[in-house]
Amino acid sequence: MLAMAACGGGEKSEVVEAREDSSNMSDTAMQNMPVDTAMYDAAMADLSGTKADTVVTGMAKFARKGNMVELTLTLNVPKKANSTVAVHFHEHGDCGDAGKGAHGHWNPTAEDHGKWGSAKFHSGDLGNIKLDKDGRATLTIETDRWTIGGPEKTNILNRAVIVHSGVDDYTTQPTGNSGSRIGCGVINKM
Repeated sequence: MLAMAACGGGEKSEVVEAREDSSNMSDTAMQNMPVDTAMYDAAMADLSGTKADTVVTGMAKFARKGNMVELTLTLNVPKKANSTVAVHFHEHGDCGDAGKGAHGHWNPTAEDHGKWGSAKFHSGDLGNIKLDKDGRATLTIETDRWTIGGPEKTNILNRAVIVHSGVDDYTTQPTGNSGSRIGCGVINKM
C-alpha cells in the first residue's frame, strides 16, 4: 500500500535509502557483526545538507503499525523550489564525504532499480518528490517491505536517507541517474 502527498497546491508527489556507520570497518568485520533483531515502534532521521553551502532540512519519521511501517518524510530544499528531487535509502548510516559514506542504494532483495510499487525496485527506491514554490514537500509511504529492527533483509535502522540533486529516471541501473547527494540523515530508533 502506498500513499503520497506534497505540500502546497494539493500537488501529488511521486515516491522517493540508510545503515550503520561503517566507514572504518572492513566488509568482513561488518558481516560478522551481531544483528539486532528486536522490533521497535518508531525511528527517525534528521536530514541536513551534505555540504556547508547546501541547505537541506527535513525529517523522516517511521512508525510501526502492525506488520507495516509508515514513513512520513518532510523535506525543505529552498534552492530547488518548484522542481523535483529523488530520495532513496542507502546501505550505510554514514553521511560523511558529502553523503558518499552511505554507499549504494539499499537493495536487500537484489532487484533492479525502479519506481516504487513497480514490478521490480529496491526497498530503498522511494523515487521522485515534487517540491512546492518554497522548496517544501511531504511524502507518506506505508509498506510491509520494512521493519524497525528485525531481520537484516527488512531492517531500516542504521541506513541513510539520501536526497539527490536530480530526478530519478527509474531506468539507469543501479542508481536512476539521480544526481549528486545534497542531503542526508541516518535512521535511528526512537
